[in-house]
Amino acid sequence: MKNPKHSKAILITVWIAKIILAISFIWGASLKLFQSIEKLSAMWPWTAEVPLEVVKFTGIIDLLGGIGIIAPALLSLNPKITRITAFAIIALMICAGIFHICRGEGSQIGINVFFALLASFIAWSGK
Repeated sequence: MKNPKHSKAILITVWIAKIILAISFIWGASLKLFQSIEKLSAMWPWTAEVPLEVVKFTGIIDLLGGIGIIAPALLSLNPKITRITAFAIIALMICAGIFHICRGEGSQIGINVFFALLASFIAWSGK
């Protein structure tokens, strides 16, 4: 199925969504991969309560998501990579939301919902 031709405004909005996700995920990844647990736990208490390997693993996943959402368009790679990444981000945000709800942090899932909505928009656009 071919993607419908989108207006210029939609294409610009898709790029804005990609940039927001890429910057956010790469920023989060850099913190998880290079900050000390002491500094991280001041911002994200869960990081002090799980093994260091889990924090680093989530950092790698975030980095892959940040790169995968924007690199295909920048490098003229197959646009299916962006769509697959968008669906992976949606799945990741659902898991993160469940994780936070199970920890009694339901009030903190707003960012997960926001990122899932951005990723849904990108997946819908096919761009």
